[in-house]
Amino acid sequence: QVQLVESGGGLVQPGGSLRLSCVASGSIFRVYTMGWYRQAPGKERELVATITRDASSNFADSVKGRFTISRDNAKNTVYLQMNSLKPEDTAVYYCYVEVAATWYTTTVTGYWGQGTQVTVSD
Repeated sequence: QVQLVESGGGLVQPGGSLRLSCVASGSIFRVYTMGWYRQAPGKERELVATITRDASSNFADSVKGRFTISRDNAKNTVYLQMNSLKPEDTAVYYCYVEVAATWYTTTVTGYWGQGTQVTVSD
């Protein structure tokens, strides 16, 4: 099993910044794609950003130019730096990782974090 621990959420004013972190631990041989998704009240969960093991990233159009994603492969950690936050960024943010448990398996399993609340408001 793999455990994900997220941190860094909170309340921030419009225009402010937050940095989310997610650490993966447990039965891990290698972590592949890591990413962040979010879900606002009454809406479906949506992709925010993903990053591959070789640091190729992908962003939702709504966050391009404001958010950056990075990772530390040695620490199995992914970060989401969120700048110029807007009220519409308010949501629960979920970490997602794809993991191979052993060196001899081709199976890659996806895991979700428990979510961290980000609220952008005056």
